[in-house]
Amino acid sequence: MQLGALTAATIRGVALWVIGVALIQSLLLGIGFFAIGLQVTGSLTLVAILAGIMQVQLILLTLPVVGYVFMTEPTRAAIIFLIWNVIVGLSDNILRPLMLGRGVEVPMLVILMGVLGGMIVDGLVGLFVGPVLLAVSYVLLLEWLRQHPAGGRHSNDEPTS
Repeated sequence: MQLGALTAATIRGVALWVIGVALIQSLLLGIGFFAIGLQVTGSLTLVAILAGIMQVQLILLTLPVVGYVFMTEPTRAAIIFLIWNVIVGLSDNILRPLMLGRGVEVPMLVILMGVLGGMIVDGLVGLFVGPVLLAVSYVLLLEWLRQHPAGGRHSNDEPTS
C-alpha cells in the first residue's frame, strides 16, 4: 500500500513539474511576445508550451525571436525583451526544485536523478518511469537497511575467515 502511494505521488510530482513549469514559462514568454507586439504571439506561446512539455530548452525558440526583435524594434525595447527572455529561461532553475518533490517523501535528488536517467534512457516515457523506479528502490533500500542493521549481519552470526 505504501509503495502504491509513493508511486502515485512520484508520478503526480513529476507531472506537476513538467506541465506546471511548461505552463508558467510559456505564459511568461507569451506576455513578453504580446508586450513587444508580435503578430504571432499565440502561435509562439503554443509552440513554447509544447516545447516545455517535451523538455526542449526554450532558448531554441526565443533566440530567433529575439534576433527578429532586434532587427525590427528600437534597441531599448529589444534589450528589455532580451532580458525578459533570459529571466524566463532561468526561471526553470527556480521552478523545478519548487515543484519536483512536492508530496513525495523521497529526497529531491533521487527524483531528479530518476527524471534525468529516465529521460536519457526512454525519452518522454522514461521521464515518469525513471523517478518511480528510483523512488521505490530508495524506499525499499531504506526498509531493508532498517530491518538488517550493520550491513545485513545479525548479532548471532559468526564472522567467517
